[in-house]
Amino acid sequence: MNDTSSTITLNDRDEAIQLFGNRDQFLRIIRDALNVRIIARGDTIQIDGEPTPVEQAENVFTQLRQILQKQQVVTAENVRTVLAISQRTDTASLAGASAAAVVSAPVAALGNNRAVRPRTDGQARYVQSMKDNDLVFAIGPAGTGKTYLAVGMAVNMLRQGAVKRIVLVRPAVEAGEKLGFLPGDLIAKINPYLRPLFDGLNDMMEPDQVKRYVDSDIIEVAPLAFMRGRTLNHAVIILDEGQNTTVAQMKMFLTRMGHGSKIIVTGDVTQIDLPQNMRSGLIDAVYRLDNLDRIAIVHLDENDIVRHPLVQKIVRAYEDDKPRRRKSEH
Repeated sequence: MNDTSSTITLNDRDEAIQLFGNRDQFLRIIRDALNVRIIARGDTIQIDGEPTPVEQAENVFTQLRQILQKQQVVTAENVRTVLAISQRTDTASLAGASAAAVVSAPVAALGNNRAVRPRTDGQARYVQSMKDNDLVFAIGPAGTGKTYLAVGMAVNMLRQGAVKRIVLVRPAVEAGEKLGFLPGDLIAKINPYLRPLFDGLNDMMEPDQVKRYVDSDIIEVAPLAFMRGRTLNHAVIILDEGQNTTVAQMKMFLTRMGHGSKIIVTGDVTQIDLPQNMRSGLIDAVYRLDNLDRIAIVHLDENDIVRHPLVQKIVRAYEDDKPRRRKSEH
């Protein structure tokens, strides 16, 4: 295939400095990811290579310029996120502002110019689903941001006055333990199970404010069993680890929704801790409720993992039918 060339003219030298990165760091990231040649001179960028990668690189720079315009800064994380989206999306669909929208649209502000943002196209679909629907199921492996983004959405809605409360729920099914085996009051007993939810809250709010909200019942933590018989109005209700509910528990939980409320259920169907003869309430609900209005089912995968890069490889290895042998084994 014959190589092609494209030249991008930037607005000024300041824009070039931001897009190139420190010592042209961002250019090297793009070059290595897309296997193109990039020559930067002053306020111009020349891209050489095969037609498809060159077109992808052009679109990456278009997205990064839009991010720079909105955020006044471009980070290495922005560059990697836009690249990840460009490499998993048809080039034609990248012509708009999709990647820039993914990176730029905050879910919740953290202060100090930080914000909770989706970092993959799958996460962006998840965030949009939470905005558009009253009930959302998010299914995917560890590290895909299921819980963190749900907490971010809840905090944002609370700050905007769209809801009055956040209710955090988790089934107490962990390695055979039951709440009664743990010391302390209810909060102390349920706390280990809700730690991921609290981690998200403490990242988005001052810990003292989280404590005040818990004390005043603006933020409620509850084991799933304590939800029976209640109706929750004007609240964001998050059920974490939904794969560990039974069918009856999931039905009970979903029917707690009151006026002005939003329910978000997260879970990983590869990590079910229920007895083998018991059907997961999450799997059952997804089957029963598919294609109903104002209900969204979002599937995230290894491409949406935003933890250490090794996590993607670990998830992929465990999904393989046969474990790989070490090279030293014979």
